[in-house]
Amino acid sequence: MTPLLLIPGMMCDARMWGGLPALLHPRPVAHCLPTKAETMADLAALILRDAPDRFALAGLSMGGIVAMEVLRQAPERVERLALLDTNPRAELPEVQTRRAPQVARALSGHLDAVIRDEMKPNYLADGPDTQPILDLCMEMALSLGPQVFARQSRALRDRPDQTATLAAFRGPALVLMGEGDRLCPLDRHQQMHALMPQSRLAIIPRAGHLPTLENPAATFAHLQDWLLQPR
Repeated sequence: MTPLLLIPGMMCDARMWGGLPALLHPRPVAHCLPTKAETMADLAALILRDAPDRFALAGLSMGGIVAMEVLRQAPERVERLALLDTNPRAELPEVQTRRAPQVARALSGHLDAVIRDEMKPNYLADGPDTQPILDLCMEMALSLGPQVFARQSRALRDRPDQTATLAAFRGPALVLMGEGDRLCPLDRHQQMHALMPQSRLAIIPRAGHLPTLENPAATFAHLQDWLLQPR
């Protein structure tokens, strides 16, 4: 059974995937945290250094961006690809300009304020049960700390466009997003689906940027179907 590598989003850890790993038992699942380098190339190289020879690969948000770089570096090792709530394009200049002030605030002891004021408001779809998920997001971010925030911010700021990488991929693919995602909107996912015509496009209701936590049942059903698609 092909191992599955899971890459979480910015300032998230394995908890972002909720109960998915247990649901997939006995498939081997590895959590790859993109925390130890500040370029996409180096983050992907670290994952590939420890990865099995061939694997299925799923990433959400920043994790999807790292997954695309893994695919660019070693396409022959990626059996299938799932991209969740992510973006294949290089970062826009207006977003890049916000990175340095955020990093400065985080490194000066105000990571919690950056997460609370500038990131958490964009994470989730509107709903009555968001507070426990927001609390978990804060726990994950604070457990990783400001240095990881700085490295991840720089990697996102300087990331390359990966549209050519996706256009060359021929394996089973899933492009999935929460219907209310304000960070990575529908047009990004439609573009990825068009670049990989063999992919399935799934839009999860009652979810924003973190469908694995907001609507796990629907999200996990699509991921299970993706893992069972014939090569």
